[in-house]
Parts: sequence; C-alpha cells; structure tokens
Amino acid sequence: MNDQEPRQNPDWVEDVKAEVTGMAKEGVNHPSTAPVLTGAAIGAVAGALLPVISWPIGLVAGAGFALYQRIKK
Repeated sequence: MNDQEPRQNPDWVEDVKAEVTGMAKEGVNHPSTAPVLTGAAIGAVAGALLPVISWPIGLVAGAGFALYQRIKK
C-alpha cells in the first residue's frame, strides 16, 4: 500500500490525467463525475457569495478541490 502524499508521488499527474480522460469518455457514468460536478457547484455558489472571488473562479477551484480529493484516495 502506498501511503505517500500525492505531491510526493510523481505519478499523481498521471492519475489526474487518467481520471479526467475517463470522465471525458464516460461522462456522467464515470464514478468521479458526480463529486467533481458537486464540488464545482459548491465552489460557484461560494464564489458568487464572496465579494472578491467571482463564480467562475469558485467553479474552477471547487472542481479542482473535488478532483484532488478524489485522486488523493
């Protein structure tokens, strides 16, 4: 079992690439699509509510965080 953090493991970029490619090919049937879309929606709402951050930045940040959490597992 590999207990390294994603930043210490050089394969995390390949993991992200494989996950995004799988999501693009399978669409909503991919297991990561729902959590990433949920994270994007939460980020967009948070970005719309915060005065400095706009909703597109929140959307990207939320999707990125959800994808990171998914890859980290």
